[in-house]
Amino acid sequence: MTKPLLILFLFTLLTFISCKESSLINQKTNTENTITHSVDRLIVYQTENLIVKKLSNHIYQHISFLNTDDYGKVECNGMLVVNENEGIVFDTPTDNKSSIELINFVTKELKSEIIALIPTHFHNDCVGGIVEFEKHNIPTYAYKQTIELLKENGQKFTKPIKDFTNSLTLDIGNKKVYAEYFGEGHTKDNIIGYFPEGKTVFGGCLIKTFGASKGYLGDANTDKWSETVQKIKLKYPNAEIVIPGHGKSGGTELFDYTIELFKLK
Repeated sequence: MTKPLLILFLFTLLTFISCKESSLINQKTNTENTITHSVDRLIVYQTENLIVKKLSNHIYQHISFLNTDDYGKVECNGMLVVNENEGIVFDTPTDNKSSIELINFVTKELKSEIIALIPTHFHNDCVGGIVEFEKHNIPTYAYKQTIELLKENGQKFTKPIKDFTNSLTLDIGNKKVYAEYFGEGHTKDNIIGYFPEGKTVFGGCLIKTFGASKGYLGDANTDKWSETVQKIKLKYPNAEIVIPGHGKSGGTELFDYTIELFKLK
């Protein structure tokens, strides 16, 4: 083999080895990311009444069940934010029994105090266990219109509810949790929750899981729904975790799916 051909051969061999090593590193990184992604979503608590999934270091998704005439047994999501032994719950589980379980899980397993409950709208899948939260002296914060709609529907409160107009900011340890109203959609009063650590949005029933139907529309404003979600997407375009009111959590593709589902033709 001549010297130029030998040099060319060695260069080609070194390039091949380098590419192969790079490919193996990328495969390892992707595998590690996949494992981390999976671990972050482990079920950390499960009974016939309640499931709790850990989505990140600070975020948990609680799942309880509602028996309905039209849709059968429905999984209903809420969000739990935990930081420095304090917790904030968005939406109660669907009934008192599952709510007791969630409260016990937070206080006994996570060794944290629940400092606030924030219902995202007035339907029973958001407030079905509010009595238990009141019994445990957990303060409730709600959008003004949510309180009005609850009272119109016969909901009685044993403790005062702290209201807010358009947005709410609460301290949780050294971090903050936000609740905000963007407009009508699933109901007139639907709000969303946001936790900057991990860029997590709890959309409640305003946001649909991928592949879901339009669902219950008895109190909906379908003309405004897409527009409202578009506002959320514009404010939180880099959200990494999006939790819908029912079904699997995802990313910003859930915004896009919901916008398309209710887009005016």
